[in-house]
Amino acid sequence: MIKKIGYGLALIISIFVLVLCILFIRRPELMRVLRYQSPDAETYKLYPQSIVRAADTPFHFVKAERMREDLDSIRVFDRDKKEMSLKAYLEEGKTNLFMVIRNDTVIYQKFAPGYSDTTLTTLFSVAKSMVSIMLGQAIEEGKIKSLDDPLLRYVPELKSNPVFDQLTLRNLMEMKSGLEFSGIDGGLVAAFLSDEAKYYYTQDMKKELLKLRAEHPPGKIWKYKSIDVLLLSWALENATGKKTAAYFQDKVWTRIGTEYPASWGLDHKDGLANTASRFQATAIDLAKIGRLYLLKGAYKDHQVIPEEWVRHTVQGSADTSITTKGWQKTRQNYLWWVPLEGDNGDFAAEGMRGQRLYVDPLTNTIIVQLALRGAGDYPYRKVSRYLSGLPFTYPR
Repeated sequence: MIKKIGYGLALIISIFVLVLCILFIRRPELMRVLRYQSPDAETYKLYPQSIVRAADTPFHFVKAERMREDLDSIRVFDRDKKEMSLKAYLEEGKTNLFMVIRNDTVIYQKFAPGYSDTTLTTLFSVAKSMVSIMLGQAIEEGKIKSLDDPLLRYVPELKSNPVFDQLTLRNLMEMKSGLEFSGIDGGLVAAFLSDEAKYYYTQDMKKELLKLRAEHPPGKIWKYKSIDVLLLSWALENATGKKTAAYFQDKVWTRIGTEYPASWGLDHKDGLANTASRFQATAIDLAKIGRLYLLKGAYKDHQVIPEEWVRHTVQGSADTSITTKGWQKTRQNYLWWVPLEGDNGDFAAEGMRGQRLYVDPLTNTIIVQLALRGAGDYPYRKVSRYLSGLPFTYPR
């Protein structure tokens, strides 16, 4: 009897090992998912980087002689609706950096040990907003004719898969591709096997994109997903004839007074940039993207990106099919996040683990947050309105 139980257990273990071997052969990136698990601020270093050169002449924000220490004590909420001081909020979210800039002056800075505003760090999905900027540039140059152009016009490599036949660039920008994609929600096993993990850790994104399947007709259902942005960047590279890093460098990064190089992580050497989640920059230079948008796309005497594109991408979307989040009813619009509730007009680029670039034109405020997990909610509007002496109350 004992021998039979032993044989049965050995058989079960053997089958389990065989299934795992088949799974890892079919999806080799799972070994990296298992080893590295949820990526952190330095996971990008595992992959080749394409460097983005800084500007020849940098712009410098003024630094206030005395930082606004009174901000430490203003009351904000975390994701659990627990009220606390801003100082406690930053500690709860394991914040590496929190920087507030108003009227081109840095007035508040908090750093974790080993961090500064010149530390290169990955920004995760903040990268998606950079793709929005580049797309606007490509349209302005005539490299891309219209958002209503079919994707296959720019990526004919996808013609072998019929799911792309009716897909437009607008569908991708609006995250309404209808393509099948699983996020990391649903437990540990679901996260391990998710498409989100696959596209972060794969070494051949184009190969995976070619195999995509449709879940809904394009243009009907909004769903937040990385693959729509990856397809957009493939189209951008083909349309412009330049790799993502080179195009971003020439059309954006070197034209806004950046002081430090940035980088885009590639899936393999000379491969496709992971424009969904692997853009690296310093906080002080990321703030210059915010400044560019505050100035409606201009830097000094030059219109770097079209003013109309800036206005169009960060205005509140009236599309009720797009899910809102939080008390501020934030809705995605052309790869930026735009609050709709209250006295709005502010907007943000957002990445997981609490990476944020927040811009408030009403108060001329830029906030950069880099965190290990973030404490959630939306304290940025409270901070910007407090600094300007404007009234602000959280909705009940």
